[in-house]
Amino acid sequence: MSDTAESGGSDEESDRDDGHLEDVDVGAGCTEIWEHLAEERED
Repeated sequence: MSDTAESGGSDEESDRDDGHLEDVDVGAGCTEIWEHLAEERED
């Protein structure tokens, strides 16, 4: 079963605004994601 089927998602998921995560490595944990977002944050 695919991730889309498991999550009950649809083609709408491809329209998500998740471009800010493109530079995060696959398999990154919460800490790495938080650090990446904090670095990119505009104060």
